[in-house]
Amino acid sequence: MRILFMGTPDIAAACLEALYAAGHEICAVYTRRDKPVGRKQVLTAPPAKTVALAHGTPVYQPHTLRDGGEDENIRALAPDLIVVVAYGCILPASVLAMPKYGCINLHVSLLPKYRGSAPVQWAVLNGDAETGVCIQQMEEGLDTGAILVCEKVSIGENETSGELFDRVTAVGAQLLCRMLPQLEAGDLAAQPQDHAKATMAPMLTKELAEFQLTQSAGHIHNWVRGMNPWPAAWFVTGSGKKVKVLETRVSALPQSAAPGTVLATKPLTIACGEGAIELLKLVPEGSKPMDGVAFAAGQRLKKGDTL
Repeated sequence: MRILFMGTPDIAAACLEALYAAGHEICAVYTRRDKPVGRKQVLTAPPAKTVALAHGTPVYQPHTLRDGGEDENIRALAPDLIVVVAYGCILPASVLAMPKYGCINLHVSLLPKYRGSAPVQWAVLNGDAETGVCIQQMEEGLDTGAILVCEKVSIGENETSGELFDRVTAVGAQLLCRMLPQLEAGDLAAQPQDHAKATMAPMLTKELAEFQLTQSAGHIHNWVRGMNPWPAAWFVTGSGKKVKVLETRVSALPQSAAPGTVLATKPLTIACGEGAIELLKLVPEGSKPMDGVAFAAGQRLKKGDTL
């Protein structure tokens, strides 16, 4: 199948590689523009661009598609299908109508749940037991199109959003390649979404990553997992110091003190609003990552102290 691919980050690159390996003809790749990365702000190509160039595929990086400026070029490319994976640009109706088989979008949630830009993270933040990958026939709304295929993915109780993203990326790439022959053969029946059940998965922010020790241990554990690797969950100690938390476990110790009270130092266990949490890996303000035991020793914490 002659495919025009549109995508930007790592998951897009993985899906693009899978399409090449499956023998599809990738006529071009549309991706977002190169961006400065890191402290030195080095101009860096999106992962999908790197993959495309390695295969000798033409790459286009317009600021937008909505103004119709790319319509002529896309029409000239004559794709049978447009595949979209985390592209980051809205496709106008003129583009959606061009390909013979339309435009399909790979989305990493069980739609209509978690429409938007951070579906994997919100599944973890909310403590869900499962998520999934859906491939939908695109329309003008945001993740509102009818579902062509879907595959569920379980979520481990201690799994971070970064770890889960790696797994759903692999599932998504395989699912995409499996469904394309079915799409071409006309064997897929698109199922409309129940829009009344739709929920959103908005972008994460550093401010949103804050948690309070007055919250439940389960909530804190989910928040730490969901905000890992970015932006990293954090709280403020009683002395006003910001501490990032990279890894936790819900403790089996009973809640026997006020929230913020140290219940043990090996591992560092803190009473919460409900239950207790083990702080296993921390990044104190102005310091490097360390385990909770080292943090407790450095702060000279002992059982009964307030963090």
